[in-house]
Parts: sequence; structure tokens; C-alpha cells
Amino acid sequence: MLLLEIALGLVIGLSLGLLGGGGSILTVPALVYLVGQTPQAAVTTSLAIVGANSALGASFHRAQGTLNWKIALLFGSVGMLASYAASNISRMLPPAVLLIAFALLMLVIGILMLTGSNRMENANHPPRSSWVTLGSGLGVGLLTGVLGVGGGFLIVPALVMFVGLPMQVAVGTSLVIIALNSFAGLLGHLGGTMDYFLIVVFSMAGLAGTFVGSRLNKKLPAQNVQKLFAWFVIALAIFLLVDNFHKMIVK
Repeated sequence: MLLLEIALGLVIGLSLGLLGGGGSILTVPALVYLVGQTPQAAVTTSLAIVGANSALGASFHRAQGTLNWKIALLFGSVGMLASYAASNISRMLPPAVLLIAFALLMLVIGILMLTGSNRMENANHPPRSSWVTLGSGLGVGLLTGVLGVGGGFLIVPALVMFVGLPMQVAVGTSLVIIALNSFAGLLGHLGGTMDYFLIVVFSMAGLAGTFVGSRLNKKLPAQNVQKLFAWFVIALAIFLLVDNFHKMIVK
């Protein structure tokens, strides 16, 4: 089990460092189906793991000059407030309903990754109003608080298409925002059951993956990697939907 947790942590960190997101998309299903946590516990644990990995990944991107602090703090500040305010909603949802909502979000994200990758890669939008940045941050923060997702695959398109950042800068900036949102969401979830050893193992392995991913960010064709990951996200979302709808019907 320890080796499995280390391997999962590496993959999650690699996704965050390379694509600026994807950590929580992998973390919550892995914690539920492979580690055996409840969906509510997995949401809390995911926030701690993804937040730690994102913070380190942001430091790597800062060293490479692919991070916009002004946008990150503006987008992230309103997201933190929304994430903290929405954190109690997940506790009120039945486990199957929570995973179905998570799977639907995964499905939407996977489709957006496939259909929007070309537009994002070639985007050259001028900077937008601060109100657009604040509105985007609010929406992502709500999803973080309820579903435990850092929102990287929502943040990166928003930063490119709505805010006007270049793709590589958007990836680095998204990691700061994910870390802020995850921290706020985690504060709202404190008081529940947390496996601290598991968090440490996932986080340490994830840090190594994040370091490698941030280095590969400038070398690999991000568009091709993103499309491959999108198909994986869609397949995983379909599995979660089928499995949890079946559980609801059986009950």
C-alpha cells in the first residue's frame, strides 16, 4: 500500500507541475477507490495534498519566471473566501451524490480540455478587467470548497481566455491560486477525520513529481499531453458515474 501511495503521489505531482492542474481530479478517486477513504475524507485529504504540491510547484515556476503574482493574488483572494464559505456543503451530501457531482465536473473539464486546447495554445488575448479575474476566482473557489478540487483545469483556461495570460505563465500562476484555494477549503473542512501519515506520504512523493513536471513544462508539447490526459479524465468520469448511479439504484 505504501508503494501504491508513493506512485499515486508522484503521478499527481507530475500532473500539477506539467499542466498546472489535474491533481485533485486524480487524488479524490484514488483515495476513495484505491486507498479506501470515504468521499468526504478524500475531499479533505485531497485539499491538503494538492495544496502542498501546488505551493512547491509555484516556487519552481517563480524561479523560471512563469508566474504572475498580481493576477494570482487577485484571483486567489476571492477564491479563498468562496472556498471557505462553501466547504461545509460537501458534508451535507450523500457519498454517492458527492462522487456523481465530482464525476460530472470531471466530464465537463475533460471535454473543455479537448475542445479548448488549440484555442488556448494559440491564444493572444489582451489583459481583461479585474472584475473578470474576480468573477473567475469566485466560481473556482466555490468548486474547491464543495468538491475538493484545486480547479487547475478550470483556472488555466480562465487565465488564458478571460484574463489574457500566456499559456506557460497561466500554468505557473494557477499553482499559486490552487494552493490558496486548497488552504482555505482545508480550513473549512478541519474537524473531520484526517490521515496525517497518508497526507505526508502523498505530499512528499507529489513534491518530487511536481519538480519534474515543472521542468518538463517548457520541453514537452503541453497540448498533446493535455489531450491524452483529457481522455483519461473522461474515461474515469464515466466509470465514477456508472458506479455511483448503480449504488444509488441498489439502495
